[in-house]
Amino acid sequence: MKLTWTKTDEAPALASYALLPILRAYFKGTGVEIETADISLGGRIIANFPECLRNDQKIPDELTRLGKLAQTPEANIIKLPNISASIPQLREAIAELRGKGYNIPDYLEEPSTEEERALQARFAVVLGSAVNPVLREGNSDRRASRSVKAFARKRPQKMMKNWPKSGSVTRVAHMSDKDFYGSEKSTTVGAATNVRIEFVDSAGAVKVLKQSIPLLEGEVIDCAVMNVAALQRFYAEQMAAAKADNALLSLHLKCTMMKLSDPIMFGHCVAVYFADALEKHAGAILEIGANVNNGLADVLDKLDHLPAKKKAEIEADIAACYDKGPGLAMVDSRVGKTNLHVPNDVIVDASMPVVIRDGGKMWNKEDSLQDTVAMIPDRCYATMYQVVIEDCKKHGQFDPTTMGSVSNVGLMAQKAEEYGSHDKTFAAPGNGTIRIVDAGGRTLLEQSVKRGDIFRACQTKDEAIRDWVKLGVTRARATGAPAVFWLDPDRGHDAQIIQKVNAYLAEQDLSGLEIKIMKPVDAMKFSLERIRRGEDTISVTGNVLRDYLTDLFPILELGTSARMLSIVPLLRGGELFETGAGGSAPKHVQQFVKEGHLRWDSLGEYCALVPSLELMATKTGNPRAALLSKTLDEAIGQYLEDARYPSRKVNEIDNRGSTYYLALAWAKALAAQDEDGEFKQRFTPVAAALAANAGKITQELLVAQGKPVDIGGYYFPDDAKCAAAMRPSVTLNAIIDGM
Repeated sequence: MKLTWTKTDEAPALASYALLPILRAYFKGTGVEIETADISLGGRIIANFPECLRNDQKIPDELTRLGKLAQTPEANIIKLPNISASIPQLREAIAELRGKGYNIPDYLEEPSTEEERALQARFAVVLGSAVNPVLREGNSDRRASRSVKAFARKRPQKMMKNWPKSGSVTRVAHMSDKDFYGSEKSTTVGAATNVRIEFVDSAGAVKVLKQSIPLLEGEVIDCAVMNVAALQRFYAEQMAAAKADNALLSLHLKCTMMKLSDPIMFGHCVAVYFADALEKHAGAILEIGANVNNGLADVLDKLDHLPAKKKAEIEADIAACYDKGPGLAMVDSRVGKTNLHVPNDVIVDASMPVVIRDGGKMWNKEDSLQDTVAMIPDRCYATMYQVVIEDCKKHGQFDPTTMGSVSNVGLMAQKAEEYGSHDKTFAAPGNGTIRIVDAGGRTLLEQSVKRGDIFRACQTKDEAIRDWVKLGVTRARATGAPAVFWLDPDRGHDAQIIQKVNAYLAEQDLSGLEIKIMKPVDAMKFSLERIRRGEDTISVTGNVLRDYLTDLFPILELGTSARMLSIVPLLRGGELFETGAGGSAPKHVQQFVKEGHLRWDSLGEYCALVPSLELMATKTGNPRAALLSKTLDEAIGQYLEDARYPSRKVNEIDNRGSTYYLALAWAKALAAQDEDGEFKQRFTPVAAALAANAGKITQELLVAQGKPVDIGGYYFPDDAKCAAAMRPSVTLNAIIDGM
């Protein structure tokens, strides 16, 4: 069994250049093997187009390899956060690779030939949440480790802002009908079959949208449709309401994971807010190929293709829309970048917790915090965020020193509930019906659609559901905390899942356990009541809520979701260890490139190594793997106690300094133990050297800060430049490399 460390993107990838040499040195001679696998956005693009590249440019398709590995008992994979690429990000990555001499073809949003459609399909495996469904061959167990939670209570994060006692107009706005929630239909198939998705127009002509979807016995399949006319009305109503309340307008979607549905929803918001300008200049905007689904920035960038006078006219009309409409929440007020500029800048699971943390406010164009109308159009999960806001208005801000925890058991195995992010989501090509038809020609589910409506279907396998229920019960037994299944009987999909949950709970020993099934709104109220009493709760949820809740509660409790421990017991016996969320990773890279300070906290990576090494010890009988795990856990406790995590400010400790202190604490723990004499002898001089040279090492690490850093690219940086930037201490390198 090898420990597989994924090479991903942005800040986590940079941090690996500092940490991996230490791991390799400490593992030397222990029988613990560590390998890396490039599943970064740039790497995935390169791996998908080998015929376009020179031999020296080609890299293996590591994502496919790891997908196969995840279905074996030998899997021991540590997965760092990766980019879930939006179309603008994909284009930027392609441009960067082409600039480096990689002959990658351009991405075409609107292919017109079979060849172009085939090319678009090849890029589809790179877009959005391309990595997670491949590797997540198990369900998720995500929680804060005891040491991390204890530290958070002892030294709480200082970002929490009070909710104003004078009142707040902040609220979550959602549709009341004709959304995915209201239209969802679902069924469970009694026998294995193969279904297809068809569009039938008003004249009865049939067009196959998806030719083949194999379904297993007991599999749940569902479909829903978002009516875009109703969506546009909703946006217009909320814009008027935000203006009347003097509140910011903000849109919270997930255009990265929901790579097909949510960019369309985002584009409709851009179109409604800037309607006066975009409709007036529709011909010119069509001519330059701008697409509102890619945000206002795509329109502004492409205005350069127009004569200067026409460009200025359109820019003036866009400016007038700002004056007419409500203020927009800002991504970067210094450069005038709003919530509607780029679809991947405001991601609901990361953005809504920050709204709550910041006292119900977002940043305005004056760089001040202001109340906001947070639009989350679909009701599936929008309502539970409103519950949190109402709770804060009533009881005030949460207190990290006393609040309990909400851990999560998430249903995600075998691509469960991959809504809106794959090849079963379509914009309706016309007025008519989209239906799911089985191998015998029988219609299982159907939806009436108008041109442009967003249809989505998804499937959830019975084996994944059974395992998820078992994992929820296992965690309840291990912790003694109540386990709550967040399921809504009024929603089509959830109604089917509830039947299965009840059946599979009956197979488990539930004696002494508190197991509940509650609507998300009620489950949130129940969890918040317990949190404020300092009590813990286990949320047992579907895939999307898993994503949302494992950002929401950790950001409030710990200040970041990157400090969460995420263990995925794979269905075939291996394990996947995910190291936290990468929502802040882009800003960290920007700061590093600008001023040489990387504030990414690798605590998630450190924590993931502990159970990964434990797994290796269990599977292989290697006592040194167990010892490495035990001493690393001790070192993490010391790291937290000494507050060696990165500062946000330049010329203070950053990720590289944190990694040094982790290495020092680990070496001391290995030198202090008496279980393995050879290990003790090996690490005693290492610990002494690291401690004796502390002043010199920290000075060398600090001197590297305060100036711009060239890492050779954003999506496919240069390995040598990254290694040099992340290992600037000659003294530390000599000690580690000399082991």
